[in-house]
Amino acid sequence: MVAGLFFYLFSAVAVASAVMVISARNPVHSVLFLILCFFNAAGLFILMGAEFLAMILVVVYVGAVAVLFLFVVMMLDVDFVELRQGMLNYLPVGVTIGLIVLVELALVVGSWAVDPGLVKTASPTPSDITNTEALGRVLYTDFIFYFQAAGLVLLVAMIGAIVLTLRHKEGVKRQNIGDQVARGPATAIEVVKVKPGQGI
Repeated sequence: MVAGLFFYLFSAVAVASAVMVISARNPVHSVLFLILCFFNAAGLFILMGAEFLAMILVVVYVGAVAVLFLFVVMMLDVDFVELRQGMLNYLPVGVTIGLIVLVELALVVGSWAVDPGLVKTASPTPSDITNTEALGRVLYTDFIFYFQAAGLVLLVAMIGAIVLTLRHKEGVKRQNIGDQVARGPATAIEVVKVKPGQGI
């Protein structure tokens, strides 16, 4: 009974905070609601018995990713009023995509059937190993190829984002590793003979 109450509490707050992430006008408030959603998702993981996933969600996503989002949003100081000026031009496309997603969600919820024996047929976690070890065994044995493929996709996405956003400014001095390695005493040191009383 108590677990059910906590489940509905965490679920309701998570859904409400997720809605506020996309509906808040201030991007800083959106990141704060995202952090709240992560905390409630971690609570749901704890109710499921996945303490390791809950800890990773709090430490990695809340402690690093969401705080990084908040830091970037506050440091960039983006003029969101200027960005919203052309919003009406893309409104029909946005409404169309939103209606498609809404229809898909309605089809999923409408055809949703809960099997009472589904939990009984699921493979339980052995009692002699920890939650972390059980997760590692499944992740690195049964789904190792999918795990490596996901890592490769993230690597390509990271390199693509860096290449697309990299801009070379004119007049900015840059390091040339080849020139630095090839430097010798003749090019690294300049001996200047200063006459007495003149200084440098």
